Amino acid sequence: MQENKMVKTKTTALENYQKIKHLLNNVNVKKKFEEVLGYRASQFITSVANVVNGNPLLRNCDANSVLSAAMVAATLDLPVDPNLGFSYIIPYNTKDGYKAQFQIGYRGLIQLALRTGQYQRINVIEVYEGQLKEFNPLTEDIVFDFTAKTSNKVIGYAAFFRLINGFEKTVYWPIEKVKAHAQRFSKTFNNGPWKTDFDEMAKKTVLKNMLSKWGILSIEMQEAIRSDQAVIKQSEEGVEYEYVDSPYYEEEENNPTTTDEVAQEEEVQLPWEEGKQ
Repeated sequence: MQENKMVKTKTTALENYQKIKHLLNNVNVKKKFEEVLGYRASQFITSVANVVNGNPLLRNCDANSVLSAAMVAATLDLPVDPNLGFSYIIPYNTKDGYKAQFQIGYRGLIQLALRTGQYQRINVIEVYEGQLKEFNPLTEDIVFDFTAKTSNKVIGYAAFFRLINGFEKTVYWPIEKVKAHAQRFSKTFNNGPWKTDFDEMAKKTVLKNMLSKWGILSIEMQEAIRSDQAVIKQSEEGVEYEYVDSPYYEEEENNPTTTDEVAQEEEVQLPWEEGKQ
């Protein structure tokens, strides 16, 4: 019986892969990508096929979920090559089988922000031990000395933007706050992108939170944030977003202070407070 189950699983994976290849070669599907990307559609479809070919779990995903994730990336005009870090098609194992999520990278968020023409400067970086000199969580006054790095240990992440009208914002999250957020909002914290690409995910999280609260969001930036870490379902009724990896995502969207409250649940000790009780 177990042998039959294994055969069935392999057959399902092969069927999914065949469906994905069939959809990517479908004339109507190609036409939809051409409507979005023009002459670059063929190159984009090839990159999607390469991503799927290079990931056994993606080859096992529901074909429509792969196509929908790819279409979101195409609509946002972001490449899906994982080596570039703008956006990703991520496989996720659900009770209904593997499905593909769209996931934006921090470079993708920066790219979308710059396209608005409203951002003069925008960046997000790791903060190493010794570089943070003072941080007031209430006023968010922050003092860094980037020449004072004492080790390669990352203690937090800082994001910054300056608008063309002069408004600027700096946000700092200690690494403990990042981990608390990740453990709460990602069920795959121990074996997903947070495990394999922690720095990339951490920078995206801090930047996304800052832009959501303080930035100027274009329509495409709003769509990117809504689609992030979602399995996209398109129907006659419209687009549905299923956050299979993040059960509290909608809570975060409806209550922007949730992520800050998560950090408060866990006492965060700042570098200059070490040894204090």
